[in-house]
Amino acid sequence: MRVRTAGAGAGAGRTVRRALVAGLGLALVALTPLPAQANATTGAAGEPVAATGAWADPVSGTGAAAAPADVSGAAAGPVGVTRTTLAADTVIPRGVTVDLVRRTMTLVAGEKRHLRGRLEATSTTTGIVGLTERIRCLDASGRTVPVVAASARNHEGSDTVTYATPGHLPLFADLLFTAPADGTYTCVLQGTAYSSLSGSYHLTAVAGKTWLEADDSDRVGAGWWQNPACESADSGGACTYVGTGPARRDAWVFYDDGTPSRRWQAHPDAVSVSAQANLELTTCYHGTASCATAMQAHPRGKNAVVDARFEFIQLGTTGHACRTHSTTARRTVTDDAHHAVGYSFLTGLPVDPACGTRDFLMRIYVKHVSGQTVKIDGVQSGVTSLTNGIAFNNFG
Repeated sequence: MRVRTAGAGAGAGRTVRRALVAGLGLALVALTPLPAQANATTGAAGEPVAATGAWADPVSGTGAAAAPADVSGAAAGPVGVTRTTLAADTVIPRGVTVDLVRRTMTLVAGEKRHLRGRLEATSTTTGIVGLTERIRCLDASGRTVPVVAASARNHEGSDTVTYATPGHLPLFADLLFTAPADGTYTCVLQGTAYSSLSGSYHLTAVAGKTWLEADDSDRVGAGWWQNPACESADSGGACTYVGTGPARRDAWVFYDDGTPSRRWQAHPDAVSVSAQANLELTTCYHGTASCATAMQAHPRGKNAVVDARFEFIQLGTTGHACRTHSTTARRTVTDDAHHAVGYSFLTGLPVDPACGTRDFLMRIYVKHVSGQTVKIDGVQSGVTSLTNGIAFNNFG
């Protein structure tokens, strides 16, 4: 998967996609979970503590399906949020990046805004067409301000009935934007379609269901996580994989995957904290252009099953876990969709004074269960983040 520019090959027709898509360079996947496991929060001695958390797959409508649209408000406290909605259905042609919705803000240096984008797309073909959603912010001169947040997945065709709304593919992306200097910034929700299909076809961003949300005021003290560089083809072997063969059996995203060690400190006036993470995974079937060759262990159609656990940990004075908040899910990542993002969140978490610090650690545990090796997507071209997390202070 390459999210910076349109790429070659996200699929063929309905028959071909079940038999010959192994030759494609850009095919994108779904996270279809088994029944979600309960979230848990424990203290130092293992006793349960109150917590609110879940994961969500809005594509299939399973898990806490409303959460990707609602968690921003839940974490906001007194911070207002404005949603700008796409007014008319907008065609996204193959190989073209289309600006869909924008929001302009005047900020001072260091001011933060949480932006969340939702892109819902339909297709004019029954074949597979790749879709990438981005949130990109530009300064007054038109230059992109890093980081760009992205989310990607294949649209599996106009006749697809496994989506919550048949034929309608929704994607979400989140960005914590920090103004590098005083000035005016314009943040844009973009969509790109790509495929190796022949003939005439396009995707369409759906009016009313496609939108960009942005905070109305400073998101004081919020923190951003992103994992290391991981290019599309990974010719240099820099990405993290979990699976069989040479891949790791499990990994800790933001923790032991090369991410710089980071602690986040809750604001002294925060009454609670919240956290969320978007985890993008890619299946590594034979012939895909989205994984290192050594990681391609099975023919296309094997699919993958992984367990994922999102943790937000309050640390004690020794630097070890004092209170662990978590939410878990088992996910099946299919080769038809090939890339997919899962959304996890924990809201309204108390800051326990007994821990002696207000320091927190974020991480995601990913364990391979069966099937294809999967790649944990990271930062592409030094600027575009596909796996990321945000921590918020709640002041009211």
